[in-house]
Amino acid sequence: MHTCIIDAHNHPDWYGKNVDQFIQEMDELNIQKCWLLSWEAPYDEVDPDQFNVLSESPYRSRRGPVDFSRCLAYKEKYQDRFYLGYAPDPRSPECIDNLDAAIALYGVKIFGEVKIRTVYDNPDCIDVFRYCGKLGLPVVLHIENPSYTGSKYPRRSYWYGGGLEALERVLEKCPETNFIGHAQAFWAGISKEGALPGESYPTGKVIPGGKIPELLHKYGNLYCDLSANSGLNALRRDREFARNFLLEFQDRCLFARDKFGNELQSFLMGLDLPETALSKILGGNAIGLLHG
Repeated sequence: MHTCIIDAHNHPDWYGKNVDQFIQEMDELNIQKCWLLSWEAPYDEVDPDQFNVLSESPYRSRRGPVDFSRCLAYKEKYQDRFYLGYAPDPRSPECIDNLDAAIALYGVKIFGEVKIRTVYDNPDCIDVFRYCGKLGLPVVLHIENPSYTGSKYPRRSYWYGGGLEALERVLEKCPETNFIGHAQAFWAGISKEGALPGESYPTGKVIPGGKIPELLHKYGNLYCDLSANSGLNALRRDREFARNFLLEFQDRCLFARDKFGNELQSFLMGLDLPETALSKILGGNAIGLLHG
């Protein structure tokens, strides 16, 4: 099979890998390209438990855990291997100006990753998301329900996006923008029961009637990012459902990792999907979103 494989979600300096190690692993796994995403958020909105995936200082920049400058450093060294993603905080007054500058200077292709402690249909976010739609930039959304810390400080809980109800409002308000859903709360929605309070990775057979299949049927501008433990867990919990889901939504699912290793690729290859469907998921859909 000569499928072009694209990792549609990863970050520079993630899990302690430097740029050369990053590229070496891409070569070993036959991954031709990667969407390299920033993560901009105020310090007090970032769960300290997630600092273990960052290299060096857990907060290297005033702008967030994964500063866009690190994406640029990777792109400068390996021009042909990365598509640049950049998501300045949509709540900041200079967001659109900074995005415009990054597009003009560096050729940014993706608005992502958006991972902030706000409901994603707040007016500032909607304004930016609609702007991305005009520019043809897909938007990568991290959606995570509250995870309680057991202490008052630095926060009692961490959450991102406001859940699937907020996602549906975003999809409805921004029909010209393509959104790529990602993370625990998003993938819990494949099953009717969703996730119990405090549950990040539901287990057991998928119960028909989940919110995510419903949204995919209703909104043509929603796509699925298969990355991280959340995406792989959702597929592994019910292999039969996973295969049927990927077949039905083969035009809307993107191979992505948000970490390293070959677990997801191996799982997908073991589902005996038709080559046409597998080719779309592994790279074709990512190319289509960037090039129309």
